Amino acid sequence: MRLSAIGRTAVTATLVIAAAACGGRESGGGTPSTAAAGECQGQQTTGITDTSIKLGGIYPLSGPASAYGDIPKGIKAYFDYVNAEQNGIGGRKVEFVVRDDGYQPPKAVEEARRLVEQEQVFALFQTLGTPSTTATWDYATQRKVPQIFVATGASKWGLDTAHPWTIGWQPNYVSEARVYAQYLKTEKPAAKVAVLYQNDDFGKDLLGGFKNAIAGTEITIAAEQSYEVSDPSVDPQMRNLAGSKAEVFLNITTPKFGSQALAADAKNTTWNPLHIVNNVSSSITVLKPVGFENVQGVVSSAYYKDPLDPTWADDAEMKLYKQKMQQYAPGVDADVPYHTFGWAVASSFHKAMAAAKCPTREGLRDSVRDLKGVQVDMLLPGVVLDTAQGDGFPIESMQLMEFKGERWELFGEVIDTRKEFGPLTG
Repeated sequence: MRLSAIGRTAVTATLVIAAAACGGRESGGGTPSTAAAGECQGQQTTGITDTSIKLGGIYPLSGPASAYGDIPKGIKAYFDYVNAEQNGIGGRKVEFVVRDDGYQPPKAVEEARRLVEQEQVFALFQTLGTPSTTATWDYATQRKVPQIFVATGASKWGLDTAHPWTIGWQPNYVSEARVYAQYLKTEKPAAKVAVLYQNDDFGKDLLGGFKNAIAGTEITIAAEQSYEVSDPSVDPQMRNLAGSKAEVFLNITTPKFGSQALAADAKNTTWNPLHIVNNVSSSITVLKPVGFENVQGVVSSAYYKDPLDPTWADDAEMKLYKQKMQQYAPGVDADVPYHTFGWAVASSFHKAMAAAKCPTREGLRDSVRDLKGVQVDMLLPGVVLDTAQGDGFPIESMQLMEFKGERWELFGEVIDTRKEFGPLTG
């Protein structure tokens, strides 16, 4: 999913949008409805016309989190496919403008302003990272620009009520932490856990969720170490954590540091904990440099299909994805899960825009907060988009997986954290 670190990349695609002036709405179940006459009048139409729609994405195409720069390739391939082979939906083509913030919040603000004020985008689609999104959501709110399906699982995107224009997509970090805690309650009910976490809202959110989830159990935190994204490595932290002799190691990192922590764990012959790596660092691109022989038995969680998993070899969406990646992103490795992530989130945007009552910024804002069991074919069976007023978390279901051989293997059942743990509250 890595794009070259250039100022911007424009791609075109066609996307479903309500037909005609404020045309037929397609709900999650596919039932069309129409907006009342005049309902769309006075709403914002910057960045959208009868024939076009312009989106802006902000990714770390360079810097310590540049592995995530792969995501736009999957998005681009999806949009190109829809444009070329479905002859557009609603007659509107999407121009997707990608900007590089280097995983630096001040740069993210600069790029958000450029996208909104100079590029005149309809919406910010996929600002990546908790620090960057935190730095930009006040601006999006002030300008009343949808900031849709941000690529970060911070729980505040769904809990906060002061920023109605911003919403996440992937499972939030607190829900993910709950899944790991539930797993340990069954497998290692008295475990001592060592934790490495990124010292920002991302790392603290997942760690805090884990601590809350183990409260009242015999599971304890034996040691915790933080790191900064500017650190050259996490080797010192890993040495300190190894000294705890904890039975479990919870690895809350972004890809660069995830690889370093996995490698450090593999090299330490005197410490052999159960290694749980958070989802955002579970990509094959993180594990492969460490050596597959060194990451056997590592546990993580998933919510979308893994292109390397033979379970999906005959899956219609996976076959379509691989064919269209080859066709519209030649030379790009379709087996890299970040590409699959991009395809899945682009498909989710497609569904949300199709369900908008009005082809306006307000229409999109309201649509993403009224998704009722919307199925996205690249998500795991049983995982759907589901939101409502007061519930701004599109995806809250996950399944555990273990690394075996050269790929992840799913185990257990899909866990709907809403049902298992109750709704997330502030």
